[in-house]
Amino acid sequence: MKNALQESKLENASPEIAAPSVSLRVHPLRSSLYEELHNRPSPIIDRDCHVAHFTVKLSDNRQEMYEHVVDLCRRFSVPSPAPESSCLYQNFGGFELRWERHLEFANFTFICYDLLPFDADALSFIPKDWLAALPGELVVAVNISVLHEEPNETSIRRWFEGQRVSGAWVADDKAQVWTAFKLHSDGFGRIVTYSKSLTSYQVGRLIQRLCELETYRLMSLMALPIARQMGSELTRIEDSLATLNQSISEIDVDKDERMLLQELSQLAAEVERHRSNTNFRFSAAVAYHDLVRDRLRQLKESPVDGTQSLREFLERRLTPGIKTCNSVRDRLEDLSRRIHRTTSLLRTRVDLSIQEQNQHLLSSMNRRSQLQLRLQQTVEGLSVVAIGYYILALLGIAFAGLHDFGVPIEETTGKAIALPFVLGAVYLGVRSLRQHITRSSRGNERQKDDAKRS
Repeated sequence: MKNALQESKLENASPEIAAPSVSLRVHPLRSSLYEELHNRPSPIIDRDCHVAHFTVKLSDNRQEMYEHVVDLCRRFSVPSPAPESSCLYQNFGGFELRWERHLEFANFTFICYDLLPFDADALSFIPKDWLAALPGELVVAVNISVLHEEPNETSIRRWFEGQRVSGAWVADDKAQVWTAFKLHSDGFGRIVTYSKSLTSYQVGRLIQRLCELETYRLMSLMALPIARQMGSELTRIEDSLATLNQSISEIDVDKDERMLLQELSQLAAEVERHRSNTNFRFSAAVAYHDLVRDRLRQLKESPVDGTQSLREFLERRLTPGIKTCNSVRDRLEDLSRRIHRTTSLLRTRVDLSIQEQNQHLLSSMNRRSQLQLRLQQTVEGLSVVAIGYYILALLGIAFAGLHDFGVPIEETTGKAIALPFVLGAVYLGVRSLRQHITRSSRGNERQKDDAKRS
C-alpha cells in the first residue's frame, strides 16, 4: 500500500534533469502532472474479503474531514496524510483503508479479509465513535462481498433478502456481479462479486469500478428532486410570461408599459436566480451520468440467462431521471431567452412611445417659436414707434431752441418733416441689430457643432 505522505512528497518534488549535457529549468508542477495518472490506483485483492464503501458529501468541512482521517491514523499509529493530500491508502493491521477526497464528496473504502458475506460484525473493525462522528452527510453506504467460489441461488436469495437481483458476467466472462440496487435491513446496499479467473489486480479494479458506479449513480440523481420541484415553478413562470405577452398587445397608456416592464424584470430576476441555484447541480448530474456510462462500458457485461443486467437496469431507471434534469435545465434556458425577447419587444414599444412624445414636444416647441417670433416682430414695431417718439421729442426741444435763437423753424413743422426720416432710421437700426444678433448666434452654434465633430 502506498502512503499518502510519500505520495505528497513525490508530488511536491521537482527533480532536475539528470543528464550532464542538459541544463533545463523544470516547471514546478512537472512531477505532480506525471504522478496524476498514477493517482488513486486500484487495490490488490487476492482472496475472499468484505468491502465497506462510504461516500460522504462535502460542503465547507474539507478541513474537518481531513482532521477526522488524521484522528483515525493516530488511533492506529499509522502515518497521516499530508494536509494537501487528496488520498490515503494504508494498511491499519486488521483492515485496509482507501480514503479519497474529491471536489464534492469523499470516499471511504474499508477492506477486511476473513469475514463471512454480509456478516453483522463486518464493521466491528471500525471504531464506532469515530464512524458516528464522520463529518458531512452520508450518500452512499454499500457492502461488497468478494468471493472466489461461485455461490448458489439460495445463498444469493438469502444475502439479498429476497429482493429482485440484477446481475451479469463481467470482465470478459471472468467474473460475475449481483446487486439489487436497493437498501437492505442494515441500511446498506449490497453487491456480490464472484471472481472466476481474475488476477488479484483485476479483482481490485473490478471492486473500484463497482464502488465508483454506486457513487456516481447516486450523485447524478441528486439533481432529480430539484428538477421535480422546479417543474411546477417553471410552469407558473411560463403562464405568467404568456399573460404578459398577451397584455403587451392590449397596452393603452404609458403607465401600463411601465408596469409590464417591471413585472418582466421581476420574472427575469426570478429565472436567473433559479439558473444560478441549479446550474452546478444539473451540470454535475450530466458529468456523473457520463461517468456511470463509462464505468458500465469498462465492466464489459455479458448477460446471465433470466437476469436483468446492470446496464439494462441503469439505462431504464437512471437515464430518464437525467433526461428530466436536462429538460428542466433546457426549460430554464428557454425561459430566459423568451423573457429577453419579450423585454426587448416591450422596450421597443416604450422607445416608440417616447419618440412619439418627443415629436409632439418638438411640434409644440415649433409652434411656440413661431408665436414668439411674431410677438418679437410686434415688439420690434412698437419699439420703432417708441424710440421714434422719444427722438422726435428731443428734436422738438432742439427746434424750439433754434427758433428762440432766430432760426425760422417751427417746432411742429420740424417734427413733421423729421418724422419719416427718424422712423426710417430707427427701423433700419433695429433691423440691423437683429440681423447681427442672429448671425452671431448661428456662428456660435456652428462652432459648437465643429467642436463636437472633432
